[in-house]
Amino acid sequence: MMDKPESFPVGKLPPGLLARLLAAAPTGDPDILLGPAVGVDCAVVEVGDRLLVFKSDPITFATAEIGWYLVHVNANDIATTGATPRWLLVTLLLPQGETTADLVDAISQQIYDACRALDISVIGGHTEITHGLDRPLAVGALVGQVDRERLVTPHGASPGDRLLLTKGVPIEATAILAREFPERLAQTLSPAELEEAAAYLRDPGISVLRDAQVALDAGDVTAMHDPTEGGLAAALWELASAGDCSLVVDPNAVPVPSLSARICDAFGLDPLATIASGALLLSVSPQDAEAVCRALGEAGIDCAEIGTVEMGPVGVWRETSRDRSRWPRPEQDEIGKAYE
Repeated sequence: MMDKPESFPVGKLPPGLLARLLAAAPTGDPDILLGPAVGVDCAVVEVGDRLLVFKSDPITFATAEIGWYLVHVNANDIATTGATPRWLLVTLLLPQGETTADLVDAISQQIYDACRALDISVIGGHTEITHGLDRPLAVGALVGQVDRERLVTPHGASPGDRLLLTKGVPIEATAILAREFPERLAQTLSPAELEEAAAYLRDPGISVLRDAQVALDAGDVTAMHDPTEGGLAAALWELASAGDCSLVVDPNAVPVPSLSARICDAFGLDPLATIASGALLLSVSPQDAEAVCRALGEAGIDCAEIGTVEMGPVGVWRETSRDRSRWPRPEQDEIGKAYE
C-alpha cells in the first residue's frame, strides 16, 4: 500500500511550492507592471493613463467582526503600494444550518461601515450557504488607484536603506485571540485587560492606510509590506525575496506591547511570527529615515527603526550586541497553534 502524501499545516503554502506555481502563471499582457511573485501582495496594471492596483485576501482565523477585518486587511496591502483603495468585491461563504438573516446582516453592516470609513465603494461579489463549513469565510477583491510617481513596489528596497516598523506586533493576533478564546485567557488577563485586547482591532487598530500615507509624504519610502500570516518574520522574508537582498534586524528593537506579549506567552506563541496586521514594515532611504519616523510620531503613530538592508543573498538575519544568526522563515503562522 502506498503511503499517503504528507499534508500541509494550516496557513500559507510552502514558499518553494508557491514560487513554482506563480512562475507558471500566464502573465503575457504587457500592461501588467507588477505580477505574481513571492513577497508581492498586489498586482499593478496600466489602464490608459491610470495605474490600477489589485488585491485579494480572505479572512479565515477570525469570526467576530469578520467584515471589518476583510476590508482593512485588503486595504492594507493596497496601501503598501502607495495607492488609494477604491472598489471592493466580496465573496461570503456561510455555514449550512447556522446561517440566519441576522448573521448576514451583521457581516454586511461590518463591511459597509468599514468601507464608508475608508471611502471604498462595494461594487459586487457573491454570497452563498456552503456545505462543510463550521464558520463564515469571507474573501475580498479590492481595487485601488495610484499615480505613477507615487507607486511603491516590494522590489524597491536597496542596500543601506533603514527598516522601520510602525505601532508594534502582533496587533491583529492580540485582537483575534482575545475575541476567539476569552475563556482560555481568563486566567491570564483581567476582564478589563481582555476587553482592551479585543479592542486592539480598532485601537491601535489593524489598518495601516494612514501609516503609509504619512510615511510617503515625509520621505523616500522604497518598499512597504503588511505583516499578515507568519507575522513580522514572514514579512521580512517576503520583503527580502521581493527585493533580492538581505535584511539585518535587531529583534530587541521590535516593539511588542506588554498585553500582546502576555497573550502570546499564554498560548506559547512567538510574537514575531504571529499574524500582525496593524504594523507597517517599511524600507526608507537612510537620509530620510529620521524624517519619516518623526512625521509618523507627530501623527500619533509609533515608529521604531529595527534594522537595515544589505547586499547579499536573499535572507533575514537577527543581529544583537553578541552575534548575528540566520532568522528561520516561519513554516506556518504561530496563531495556528491556538486552533490545533
